[in-house]
Amino acid sequence: MVTIIGNGMGKYDFSNLNIDITKYDKILCDVNFKEEQNNILKLKFKEIKEYIVSNYEKENILYVVTGSPLFFSAGIIIANALPKEKVKIINNTSSKDYMMEKLFISEANIDTVSLHGREHFDLSRFLTNSYTFVLCDKDSIEKITQAVKFLNKEDITVSIGYKLGYEDEIIKQIDIFSKECESFDLSKPYVLIIKRNFALKNQVSEDAEFDTQRGMITKKYKRHLSLQNLDLKPNLLLWDIGAGSGSCGIEAYTRYKTRTLFFEKNEERIENIKTNLTNHKVIACELFVGEAQDKFESLEENPQRIFVGGGGEEVIKRLPYLYERLEEAGIMLINAITLKHLSLMNTVLNEVNIDYEIHSISLTTYKGKLDLVEPERQLFQIKIIKEESK
Repeated sequence: MVTIIGNGMGKYDFSNLNIDITKYDKILCDVNFKEEQNNILKLKFKEIKEYIVSNYEKENILYVVTGSPLFFSAGIIIANALPKEKVKIINNTSSKDYMMEKLFISEANIDTVSLHGREHFDLSRFLTNSYTFVLCDKDSIEKITQAVKFLNKEDITVSIGYKLGYEDEIIKQIDIFSKECESFDLSKPYVLIIKRNFALKNQVSEDAEFDTQRGMITKKYKRHLSLQNLDLKPNLLLWDIGAGSGSCGIEAYTRYKTRTLFFEKNEERIENIKTNLTNHKVIACELFVGEAQDKFESLEENPQRIFVGGGGEEVIKRLPYLYERLEEAGIMLINAITLKHLSLMNTVLNEVNIDYEIHSISLTTYKGKLDLVEPERQLFQIKIIKEESK
């Protein structure tokens, strides 16, 4: 039989356990725990799991996890690997519950993400509710600061819960954009609660909502079709090449919660993109300034989606390279508004035997009571789906 219990808030010891631990044959815990007695095994998670799976029928085992066993806990992974009748879970206070009680936050108004040992966080849950609880490691504040760099300072309010449950715990508002965080030893346990102070936007934006050079924006209806054809999902990595105003990549985030890298070389358009990123509250994006084709090799992570809205002939010549960088089953969508560029794209793709399909998009709008026809430029759209290796 296995009992999984949380040690609650505070030090790595058994002082918060409300059960008789003497009745257990073996007590398993993380190597950070301070307790010492003959039947205690301090092991890493993999070793704990192997021991429990091998011995749960022969011994009465107590597994002590940090915090709450029901909150981002390794205990749940182990419990799911055992017959249900062989596992008992005893809850304890989690860091999230503790902070919610201290700051008077309702469960309905808070989402949770983890940056503990992770490079990226779930954008479908980060700053999408009124509050976001973040499980952190020593690098998390730096990652969050980078992710929200295009927000205004007043767009978020951040509270830290530092060394919760210890005698010297700290719960206070902090400015993550300042050097205030340097006063904390971030190798110690801490969590963050971030309050969103701006309204969410997830519908199609009007063209007038973007700062742009004349003609340097993918119009609303074409933008909507382009995003649909990219088959976007939360947390996918999108490269927006020849971004112009950034409208496509921005709506990829606001509507689908993708991570977007923007590539643009024109100085005026770059300033427009920065303004648009701030106005539309875009999270976890990067803006690369200069010739797009000169930036690709420096990026280690491959994208799942690529949108080529511009960039000129030099970018078109690099389409085979972009195809190679695309993740398997990924989608590359290429917009062309001139027959010259369309012809060059066809030639480049055919030379390396990349399969593609072309769609011609022509939309006409009407002003007044359908008495004034206003045709828009025809758009040719090339869609490529990268085959999965067999």
